[in-house]
Amino acid sequence: MENKLFTVAIIGAGSRGADAYGTLINKDREKFKIVSICDVRQERLDRFGELFEVEKSELFTDEDAFFTKKRADLLIIATQDADHFRHALKAFELGYDVLLEKPLTDKIEECEALLAAQKKYGVKAMVCHVLRYAPAYIKLAELLKSGIIGRLIGMNVIEGVTYWHQAHSYVRGNWRSSKTSTPMILAKCCHDLDLIQYYAGSPCKSVSSIGSLSFFKKECAPENSTERCVDCPHINDCPYSAKAVYVDRWEIARHVDMWPYNVVTTAPVTKEKLEEAIKTGPYGKCVFRCDNDVVDNQIVMMDFENGVKAELTMTGFSAGRRYHLYGTHGQLVLDSKELKVDVFGKPDKSYVLPLAEINEKGHAHGGGDAKLINALYGILCGDTPADTSLTASIESHLIGILAEKSRLENGKPYKVH
Repeated sequence: MENKLFTVAIIGAGSRGADAYGTLINKDREKFKIVSICDVRQERLDRFGELFEVEKSELFTDEDAFFTKKRADLLIIATQDADHFRHALKAFELGYDVLLEKPLTDKIEECEALLAAQKKYGVKAMVCHVLRYAPAYIKLAELLKSGIIGRLIGMNVIEGVTYWHQAHSYVRGNWRSSKTSTPMILAKCCHDLDLIQYYAGSPCKSVSSIGSLSFFKKECAPENSTERCVDCPHINDCPYSAKAVYVDRWEIARHVDMWPYNVVTTAPVTKEKLEEAIKTGPYGKCVFRCDNDVVDNQIVMMDFENGVKAELTMTGFSAGRRYHLYGTHGQLVLDSKELKVDVFGKPDKSYVLPLAEINEKGHAHGGGDAKLINALYGILCGDTPADTSLTASIESHLIGILAEKSRLENGKPYKVH
């Protein structure tokens, strides 16, 4: 039987919607064809419209015009966090199957409304929890389910955002303000909350959280610092200097059009464009003088109904993820480089697996982006279960929403179910 060709529309042609998912989908033209794009930035429409060979009549800067009818089988929603709920509801009403960037929303009632709408219109919906598809995290799940460390007792998870990523996205960038974005525990740690509840294998009973904005504020600014990095006497010694983070790192890496450089300026990225962007754009502002109000450190504690306990530490002052799972007969430790299996009293069953042996090189999130798109075709055909379906993704959102509510109330515990 000949493979079905699914048509695809994209709303939000940014680093996720176009650079990541759109580019991967465009490479598999026997299964997918991108036919329509909507984005508020004309330069992104022009670039990806040409790259994906989309008719000019199907390029939109206005979402109302875009949503006047169903334009494809599948809609990729990769807009800003605050837009996801609105765009998903419109997509369901038009009969689209949906690939929805996380987080869904920061409101419990909107989570419930999405589930109700999906059921009403009978469409498929998958959430972009890409780490569920990354080989390293799949291997961790397989080992846990094998029983090699016995019964799971607890988890300690660290999400080290990395100092420059914290500054880029949550101080200078689109996720810096609680007024225009979801809380950072949802915006950055959706992956981790999803994985934690997946590994726990149980609904979460209660959650509590503490956290704050400790460093990226005016009172922490160096003496004699200025509003913009290009005018600052600390431009060559501050680790958060826009010159160091963007221009210098770009010159070393030579990743011409990759994130974060293609967010700071338009592709094709050049040194001259980056230098101009940090002179005039938001990514050239002093990190101690921005209008940010989201946390730079937070701890979430979770108690699951099956007795598993978990702690998630999110910090802008460390680098990379680290998962430590404690069992009755051993422990599993996963970081950015290796997966360590330690079975108590049995060195013959203990070993270290370098992640370079299983990660897919050249793809973001350890191969998770590519694996998600690979699974997408089978899901649309009805041959593959949707591990990150809308239904499966609600639990982690409830945890995140209540964690932020707890944080704002100085760690008050909240029941999830």
